[in-house]
Amino acid sequence: MGTLLLTLLPIAVILCMLIIWRKPADISGIAGWAVVCVIAFLGFQTSLEVILRSSVAGLIKSFPVSLIVATSLLQMAYMEKTGALKRVIIFMKTIASENRAVQIMMINIGFGTLMVAVGATPVSLLPPILIAMGYSTYVAIALPAIGYDSLCTYALLGAPIVVFVDIANKFLGVGNEITLSQAGRVFFMFLPIVSTLIGFCMLWIVGKWKAIREGWLPCVITGMTVAAVSFFTNRVDNLVALTGVLCGIGVIAVMALYLKVSGKSVIDRSRLTPDELKYEKEYPLWRALMPWILLIVVILALNVPQGMFKFLYYEKLLPINGLTADGSPIATRALWNAYTWIFVSMILSMPFIRPTSAQIKDTLRVWKKRAPRPVFSAAIFFSIGEIMNMSGWDMASGKQAVASMVQVLAGVSADLFKDAYGAVVSFIGLFGGFITGSEASTIAMFAKYSLTTGKNLNMGLTGMIIITAGLAFGGGLASVVSPAKLQNAAASIDKLGEENKVIRTAFVFSVLLTTITSVFVMLFLKTGVL
Repeated sequence: MGTLLLTLLPIAVILCMLIIWRKPADISGIAGWAVVCVIAFLGFQTSLEVILRSSVAGLIKSFPVSLIVATSLLQMAYMEKTGALKRVIIFMKTIASENRAVQIMMINIGFGTLMVAVGATPVSLLPPILIAMGYSTYVAIALPAIGYDSLCTYALLGAPIVVFVDIANKFLGVGNEITLSQAGRVFFMFLPIVSTLIGFCMLWIVGKWKAIREGWLPCVITGMTVAAVSFFTNRVDNLVALTGVLCGIGVIAVMALYLKVSGKSVIDRSRLTPDELKYEKEYPLWRALMPWILLIVVILALNVPQGMFKFLYYEKLLPINGLTADGSPIATRALWNAYTWIFVSMILSMPFIRPTSAQIKDTLRVWKKRAPRPVFSAAIFFSIGEIMNMSGWDMASGKQAVASMVQVLAGVSADLFKDAYGAVVSFIGLFGGFITGSEASTIAMFAKYSLTTGKNLNMGLTGMIIITAGLAFGGGLASVVSPAKLQNAAASIDKLGEENKVIRTAFVFSVLLTTITSVFVMLFLKTGVL
């Protein structure tokens, strides 16, 4: 019992920092890291060298997330200061004005998923657009935070699922590795129902039962589109990371087709002000979208050809050796991971956008102001997770001196929940997503714990992936109750404080969706997943 309490203490400290003392994620993360270091040293016989190596290793393992956060914030600052972002916002204001349900699906699930997949932040970009379209402050804060949640696993060009596969393969050992598509086939099984239910949640937020009655068909079609696209992408290794991009494009295209078939206009420029109409003529849309167009083209070129994908993902690992406490290499895949190509696409777009030197200076100034804390927040929870995983490790003997924090927590969970573990794992993910702020960080902290618990319960490989997928989806659904994200949305329309009204409703939806996810976890564990 003593070791269990010690294991839970860092998590409790982070939770108290967030809820009681209302500290931001980066400060809470530092406090949690400090506590986990002390506990690993005093309570789990972990040397200072193991703690230091694990801290640094965790930071490096966070690169698929933290460096994407860094480069995407740089790209967004660049688009903002060059006027490209303003042109994109003007375009989005013209979409689907004659059908609110289609507009909600197209902007919040279609564009929202596409944005988060290429590294943009819907909770910052979409609220001002929704306000301009006539939505209330409450709706403008809530919808962007929930719209892309079902596809959080494929945010940042698939960073969360890539992190999971790396953790799983280290856990499973050489010769037992899984591929992206093996994981993707399991994760996909949650998408159809969760995507559709998120659509209904958004309709309820906008107009309760009246909006649901009027918009149920576009909502169901959106869910079916996500299901169809993701069914295909998750069965091909080199397309798994593109699931978010292709689902976003698919929803936009299908909703546009739905409007055409219904005899409605896709674009309505009557909502634009004279200044916006003038800017629209001066700044072509293709030019404003060029950083994203180039990024998508490059990512497709690197992933669609099987030979190129296999070379960059499986062969050109660019590992960092000799750093981890157990001696295992850290595969950076710097030539495959999206952070490299977000930066490259921005550079390649410069001949089209033609930024001035003043705009570049402003871009760097804004980026230096915005980036450090979100990047650190994304990274610090990977370090905490790595220390929890490696606590009790003895470098001299090359094995565990005592059970690690993760092994302790997994053992207690297996004994306590037994066959009911599948029913609670999504709520553990929801909790993890709340304290870390992202699905990827939830996976970094809790994936090995989930896999270990599954192994203790003799679930087999498919069962272990199912419960970890449930954990991950719970972490993704936490986006709608994440204080940082809701505050970000409120700040983007100068309505700080209004997010507190959203949290009450959002909490109900997050618990409802997590409960349904838990039901499906149990169902898949009983029936198996192909």
